[in-house]
Amino acid sequence: MTTSVSRGKRKSRFGTVVSNKMDKTVVVEVLETLRHSRYRKVMKRRRKYYAHDASDAIEVGTEVRIEETRPLSKLKRWRVVEGL
Repeated sequence: MTTSVSRGKRKSRFGTVVSNKMDKTVVVEVLETLRHSRYRKVMKRRRKYYAHDASDAIEVGTEVRIEETRPLSKLKRWRVVEGL
C-alpha cells in the first residue's frame, strides 16, 4: 500500500531576466505593486531572485515564470518553469 505525500502549493512569480552570465543560473527581477497600509499610496517594489535554468538558453530581457524549489546553492532557491 502506497500513500502519496502532499507537499502543498509552491510559490511562483513572474519576472524579467536581468542577467544570465552565470552557468545554468539567471537573475530574475520581480516587480510587485502594493498599497501602503496607512497612506494608501501605490508603491512598486523590485526584488531579485537567483533561479536555476537547466537549459542555459534564456536571454536577458525574457519574461519568465519561476517556482520555489529546494535549495540548490547558497542563493538559489527558485527554478525557471517557463519562458513567456
